[in-house]
Amino acid sequence: MEQTRFVSAANISERLAQPPALAISTVIFALRPSADSGRATLWLPLVRRIREPFQDQWALPGGPLTQADSLLDAAGRNLHDTTGLAPSYLEQLYAFGGLHRSPSQRVVSIVYWAMVQSTEAELARESENVKWFRADGLQTLAFDHNEIVDYALWRLRNKMAYGSIAHHLLGEKFTLAQVRGVYEAVLNRSVDPANFRRQLKQTAHIEPTDEFLQGGKHRPPRLYRYSGDPAAEHDGGQPNPQPNPQPSE
Repeated sequence: MEQTRFVSAANISERLAQPPALAISTVIFALRPSADSGRATLWLPLVRRIREPFQDQWALPGGPLTQADSLLDAAGRNLHDTTGLAPSYLEQLYAFGGLHRSPSQRVVSIVYWAMVQSTEAELARESENVKWFRADGLQTLAFDHNEIVDYALWRLRNKMAYGSIAHHLLGEKFTLAQVRGVYEAVLNRSVDPANFRRQLKQTAHIEPTDEFLQGGKHRPPRLYRYSGDPAAEHDGGQPNPQPNPQPSE
């Protein structure tokens, strides 16, 4: 018994002396219609783990950081390998390094995030081990990935004042109703159409075009565009001084 205790203590001491492993994870949001209401809702791709720890649980796309990849390259490669997605812009969200994120070893994850258009999301690969899930009401994920998704959603909701959000999720041109759908999907609540339309028309960098959306039963709505620089509105992934929920430290 004493020998077993000694070996166990030695193993724990050895493990504590090892440097943390580095990993990359990605959170990718897209708009998809809800099956029950048909209204646009936020979705994200998850990957089923095929090995321990957390075998068979769903997790964010990602993997270990190798010597050959930069952080950004690793995030893009892991995402493309698992889902086929290749967002034009990946932003660093945060570093998650809680002491007990993984039961086998200390792991620090550098998390990236992005938004993709619905047309891109439709091209993403799905299989038994790669599926899209609604961002709200997720089941228990592997590691601390529920916390990561919650933090990404919090950050996204705090970017709602940025006009570029419509550009990222809808494309180059969009109607005001489509932008309202984005806001309702991200905030997960209804928005008054008249007030929203009035406020949006006063927003910087949202400009009307001479084009209209065709194909509807009623008078075609005007198309608008975002005239700012989408990359300039990113904040580099730095956490807000008072985030809620707090990410792991």
